[in-house]
Amino acid sequence: MSVVDKVAVVTGGASGIGEGCVRKLWSLGYMVEILDRQSEQATRLADELNLSSNRVKCRYVDVADSHHVEERAQEIWNEYQRLDVLVTSAGILESSANILDMDLDAHDRVWQVNYHGTVHCARSFGRLMRTARCGSIVTVGSTTSFVAFPLPAYCPGKTAIRRFTEILAVELGRFGVRVNGVAPTYVITPAMQAKIDAGERDPEVLRNSGALDLLVEPEHIGEAVAFLCSDAASAITGVMLPVDAGFNATIPYRTYAGGVPWRDE
Repeated sequence: MSVVDKVAVVTGGASGIGEGCVRKLWSLGYMVEILDRQSEQATRLADELNLSSNRVKCRYVDVADSHHVEERAQEIWNEYQRLDVLVTSAGILESSANILDMDLDAHDRVWQVNYHGTVHCARSFGRLMRTARCGSIVTVGSTTSFVAFPLPAYCPGKTAIRRFTEILAVELGRFGVRVNGVAPTYVITPAMQAKIDAGERDPEVLRNSGALDLLVEPEHIGEAVAFLCSDAASAITGVMLPVDAGFNATIPYRTYAGGVPWRDE
């Protein structure tokens, strides 16, 4: 059994938002376990960070498979005999679709990974935290959980994660386990950058979609996750925290005649 001070598990930690969380938690001294299907990317990230300190490991997992997740949870518990943080960032995206014409297989896969994957991980690792009577879980939701988007699987799935987070916070609170979530807006992940490079997304449109003149990066999400897991947030549970540069607050302004205020050049 290894002896470490703090252990964090990040699903989907090989890239994007998950990678931002891995890097931040690692910088704070956590032993970080990356759980991901992207084995090569996870290994590259672990090797990079372990050049400075040997505190990152990676394991293959399919979060849509509850038995697979349970096996990984038991492996990690057996190795460390503790678990301080779980971040459920594994997820897949969806292209805009019409409900009446959407691909049902693609729809179901989004739910299997995004929602059911979150449930599987929260159950398996949450049971261990309940037994230990400590720990913090952070789910990854979306700004799409607050308003309607033409994403018939992704948007309802992220809305379900928001409610699931609140329910689990109540179930685990008396056992000393806090459960919160972060709700990112458009984030400049490798997948988003690829769309920008291909001319499919305009970065200035993304920048101007919120109240701040800012493109949200994975590191911004990592900072929010680290706060929610910290002692500074010891009285916070059941919250889905938007990390959106003011995207949600800006939406009503889009339909108002005055539009979004802009600085004088």
